[in-house]
This record gives sequence, C-alpha cells and structure tokens, in this order.
Amino acid sequence: MENEIAISGKLAEKDRSDCQVTLEITDSGGVVIDLVSKVRALYGDSIRELCMDVMQCFSIENAKIQILDRGALTYVISARLEAAVKQLIRTRKEFLLDMRKECQFESSFDQPRISRLYIPGNKPALMINAGVHRPHGIIFDLEDSVAYHRKEEARLLVRNALRSVDLNGAERMVRINQIPMGLEDLDYIVPHNVNLIVVPKCEYAAEVHEVNKRIRQIQSKDVAPIWLMPIIESARGVMNAMEIAESAENVVALAIGLEDYTADLGVSRTKNATESLFARSCIVNACAAAGIQALDSVFSDVGDMEGLVWNAQQSRALGFQGMGVIHPRQIKFIHESYRPGEKEILWAQEIVEAFDKSAEEGVISIGTKMIDMPVVLRARKTLKLAEILY
Repeated sequence: MENEIAISGKLAEKDRSDCQVTLEITDSGGVVIDLVSKVRALYGDSIRELCMDVMQCFSIENAKIQILDRGALTYVISARLEAAVKQLIRTRKEFLLDMRKECQFESSFDQPRISRLYIPGNKPALMINAGVHRPHGIIFDLEDSVAYHRKEEARLLVRNALRSVDLNGAERMVRINQIPMGLEDLDYIVPHNVNLIVVPKCEYAAEVHEVNKRIRQIQSKDVAPIWLMPIIESARGVMNAMEIAESAENVVALAIGLEDYTADLGVSRTKNATESLFARSCIVNACAAAGIQALDSVFSDVGDMEGLVWNAQQSRALGFQGMGVIHPRQIKFIHESYRPGEKEILWAQEIVEAFDKSAEEGVISIGTKMIDMPVVLRARKTLKLAEILY
C-alpha cells in the first residue's frame, strides 16, 4: 500500500455533475460510507450500493469512504472511486458499467467531420450534454486540457463516458497524449468502442505505426475499425505531412494545430492567419493526394464570432473540410460558414443535371462554360455538403 488516504476528483467551487471521493483502506470495521449530497434522500441508497459493488470488485472488505457529491452520475462516481482505489493498491482489475446501446454505433471512413468539439477529459459537467449542440464529432481530451497529476483520473472517466454518455450521434473521439505516453491511454479507450483516436503533435509516420501496433495488441479481430486523426503541430510535422497522411489505411484525416505550430516557428498567431498559410496549404494538399479529410485548427477567441466566421470561410476556401471547436457556441457559425450558398447549390444542381443528361458525350457546356469531369465532381461535393448542413 503506497498511500494511507487517497483523494480523487477534487472539486472547485463551481464544479457540478462531479464528486470528490476520499478513500482510506482500514484493517477492520467493514465499509463505512459518508455521503454528503443534496440528493441523498433520493439516491443515497443507490450510491451506497454502487460503492459496495466497487469495493467488492477490488476485494476491499474494510474501508472508510467519503463522497462529496454535486450531482455526479453513476459513471462519474464509479470512475472517481476506482481512481482512488488505484492510488492505494496495485491492480489490473476494472470496474465496468454496462455499455449503453447508444454508445455502440460505428463511424465510417469519410463521414462528415466539419465540427469537432473538444471536451476536457476530467470535466464530466461538459460531457453530459455535449451531444445536444450537434457537433459532428466530440473529442474527450486526455492531453493538454488535463493536468499531469490528473491523467489517471481522466483516463478512467473517459473510459466510463465512452460506455455511458449518449453523444446524440456525434462521432466518439479521444485525443490521447503525445507518443509515447499516449500508448498507455489506449488501454483505457480501445476496448470501449471509441470511433476515432486523435494523435497529437505527430511528426513521423512511425508514430502512427506505433499507435496501430498497440491497438492490434488490445483489440480483437472481429470489432469495428478505429480511425486515426494525426494532428500536425510543428514545422517538422508539416514537412512530413504527406508521409503521415499515407501511413495507414485507418488514417481518415489530418488536422493542424496552429497554437503549437506558430510557437514552433517562434511567431504570433494572428486572426488573418498569414503566418500559417504555407502549413495549412501543405496539409490540404497532402490530404487531397492521400484521399483523406483536411481539418483546420480551432479558433481560440470564443468571444469573437466575426473573426470566427471570417476564419472559417477562409478555411473552406483553402480546401479544409472542417474545424476544431472549443466552445459549443462556435458550432453554429462554423456550420453556416462551410454551408454552400444558394447560388452555389443551384449552379451545382445545374451542372449535375446537365452532365447526367449528356453523360456519354464526356464534355458538355452550359452557356459559354465548358463542363468536364473535375467540375462535375466538385458540383457533387457541393450538393453533398449542402445535404449535410441544411
């Protein structure tokens, strides 16, 4: 036993939907539970029963447990208690809740990823209703948003969230830590129906291979594929973008992270983004050549909607197929900025209809404009994007 008392889920003043668990393993007296909660009268018995189930799972017969509860759901309480247990004893056992039906869907190689919402992996209050905002993907983050000494707690919480939180159809993503630490994260997410793994600060194809090697060691052969999205965040990563984009069949997109990239260059990130034009163009071209999606960085000023719209419009014009989101209010503006306009849609419909009528001719014209296959393909992409966003 390394510690006498463990604390998990330390609460700040405004934290909600969370709890703080204090655990002391004792020599006798059975399991004593001190529950401090406004909902104790309604849910006290079920919380105590959950605690007893966790203790039984880890073969703990004597302990003192204090739970300071602020509306935590079952998956949060069990994760916090398990984290406290694992501070005190070495064990490979896991306490797993049943996986909800809503958490068992698969995602596809080329499904829309126009918006991806980042959720700190140690903040359950932000997880519960994330799907209500209708992003195309939700990223439970184990990397930058989680303090180093909270990594283990976040891993258990994200694992439980993957099994318990209905994301309203959003693709279930997890950003792991930078390799090699991120390889340890995979044990907590691969078996629990994660759809896509975000690989941060990726600079070499070898890092993608390491992730896939570890996934194969964990994953059985008869389960759905797990997609990968490397994030390019350095000058070296930009120069190796083509190699990374083509590194594995399950790489579905490259994203660019401009905060770290501009820091690597030693320049400031500006709203007009001229300092990152070269890098963003490299990512778009590498993804187009590899046949995968190019996804732009987050826009970090959550109060500047005008700047966000301009940035998103420029992003689409460059060839990106989506952006990162750090606040739900940004989702609507990004979707609207990527949405084709009415004239653009009408023109695309006219092209496709004319081509379908004259498909055998190979090249057709509308007025004075010649229409060939690349133009038709672009028109079809426009109509598909409109179908997604309207």
